[in-house]
Amino acid sequence: MVDEHWLTGFRHTVGDFQQRHSGNGQVVSIKVRVESGCFHRSCSPEAYRIIDAHLRRPPKDVEVIEHESGPELLLYLAVTAGALSLAKSVVELVTEIFKARAAGIKKGDRPRDPLVLIVRRVDEKDEYREDVMLRIGSTDSVDSGAIEKELTAAIKVILKRR
Repeated sequence: MVDEHWLTGFRHTVGDFQQRHSGNGQVVSIKVRVESGCFHRSCSPEAYRIIDAHLRRPPKDVEVIEHESGPELLLYLAVTAGALSLAKSVVELVTEIFKARAAGIKKGDRPRDPLVLIVRRVDEKDEYREDVMLRIGSTDSVDSGAIEKELTAAIKVILKRR
């Protein structure tokens, strides 16, 4: 069950982000969340050094929000030729976050709990939807192809529900 206070804040954040973009697109949240504990710069400084370096040139139409449980990417997915498109730079950023976590742990970051890739959105009926797409442990290899496949599948589901 989703906490109503959190959900109100999420809807507000998504709505504000949507208003900053024009066109017939869809706002989607890609959340990289630790299963337990913290994945924030205070407990994962080595990982965030890598993430910060990658964010010097953030993908277009993406906002990164830091949370104690891990970073969240708000994306504005433009509708082109009847389909929502996911930029390659977004896949690269998500992949880099997972890789940064593993590299940070090797350099002493804690905790070591697995990360999950979650796609969240508020649909046209203002209903909250969340799909857990992938779980990657700190010692698992990070496959950008698998991340791209899961994110693309989530985008197709979003397009179907529109």
